[in-house]
Amino acid sequence: MVAAAHMPLPSSTAPAGEERFVIHGVPWQTYVRLRDELDTPGLRMTFCEGTLELMRPSIDHEAAKTTIARLIELFALERDVPLYGYGSTTFRREAKSRGLEPDECYCVGGTLKEFPEFAIEVVLTSGGLDKLPVYSGLGVPEVWFWERDAFHIHALRGEPYEPIAASELIPDLDLVALARFVRWPDQHEAVKAFRSWLRNGG
Repeated sequence: MVAAAHMPLPSSTAPAGEERFVIHGVPWQTYVRLRDELDTPGLRMTFCEGTLELMRPSIDHEAAKTTIARLIELFALERDVPLYGYGSTTFRREAKSRGLEPDECYCVGGTLKEFPEFAIEVVLTSGGLDKLPVYSGLGVPEVWFWERDAFHIHALRGEPYEPIAASELIPDLDLVALARFVRWPDQHEAVKAFRSWLRNGG
């Protein structure tokens, strides 16, 4: 039996337009069919061993993840780091009963692989499905969470993740400094300022 639980976010903490809907007892085939057939702009699905979360991100969420992506890609260009992006591609692994769409994700060096080497998740509200077990099942080496105006990096160690202070894939990227530019209210000005900072020895 499939059980659904609608979880409206409190108006005092929820960014405008952001909603989550969690369904329990969902077969893998149902998840795949829903993901393949639901053509709703911006709809994100996270699946983990029979639990399915549907999430519609807010404008604030999408603005933050786009700012982060622009800044990281600028860093890669300025420092000649070969970076290959997948955007919010759907990744699934039936054997592990896992699937999701990252906010942003990349491989470093070489070419695109079956799964990204690091994924970025913007967290503006509490609650929802824990994504680390999903990423673990997909074998993604690093997950970067943007939460409370700071980056929190997790590295895969066997099956569990552990917090680390800096990315092991892009060790020269100063995430504390990067966070200062993500917090800028104007995206265009943030990118210009970050470029100037990099070119002046940042």
